[in-house]
Amino acid sequence: MIVEYIRYRIDGADAAGFEAAYGRAAESLAAAPQCADYELSRCVDEPEWYVLRITWTSADAHLKEFRSGEHFAAFFAEIKPYVQRIEEMRHYERTAVRGSGGSVPSMYDWAGGEEALRRLTEVFYGHVLKDELIGPLFAHMDKHHPAYVALWLGEVFGGPERYSAERGGYHHMIRQHLGKAITEPQRRRWVSLLMDAADEVGLPDDPEFRAAFAGYIEWGTRLARANSQPDATPPLEAPMPHWGWGVAPPYIPS
Repeated sequence: MIVEYIRYRIDGADAAGFEAAYGRAAESLAAAPQCADYELSRCVDEPEWYVLRITWTSADAHLKEFRSGEHFAAFFAEIKPYVQRIEEMRHYERTAVRGSGGSVPSMYDWAGGEEALRRLTEVFYGHVLKDELIGPLFAHMDKHHPAYVALWLGEVFGGPERYSAERGGYHHMIRQHLGKAITEPQRRRWVSLLMDAADEVGLPDDPEFRAAFAGYIEWGTRLARANSQPDATPPLEAPMPHWGWGVAPPYIPS
């Protein structure tokens, strides 16, 4: 992903027209497959300054595909009167320095931290071992496996990076699924039992938490099923996934 920043200086008398023009131009951005998201911000300290942020799938996607594509003409027609007001227009690469501030609690903290996740996995794997459909997959499970999965979930949901430090991170987890040939009915049973366990141990049941929690479980189990197939060749080295409130890992079209 590439982030484009465009800085405008717009006189107060033209501000309403400028914002309205970008409101119309945004329809073209929303329709463009090269655009991931966009945001127009106005400076509070000096209201004549605006910054437009557009995230593109790549610089070439913006400069070559979008600008030569079907949506550019309509986009440019709306913003053309303001092009001469541009003070800066550049592409930037994101760095590894990013994160969330303390104003929004992590899913880890909202769930109740390590203690809550350990209760969840202990109860869950107790049911798993008794289940006729997925129990055989875990017949030789390490007795510490529930605790390891609690560490994994804790790190994914914004808690301490203990799974990476103590268990080897992503590359260790993915190797646990290789060659297991997990079926779709088994995946669904795994999800169902985990959701039941979440109710049983009293994880927060507010819609926001449960929607985000369920989103990760669906995403993670579908990857695990795909990676477990005999002909699968998943990447064995990748960053740990990190999941937030309705925030999935960045989608990059192939």
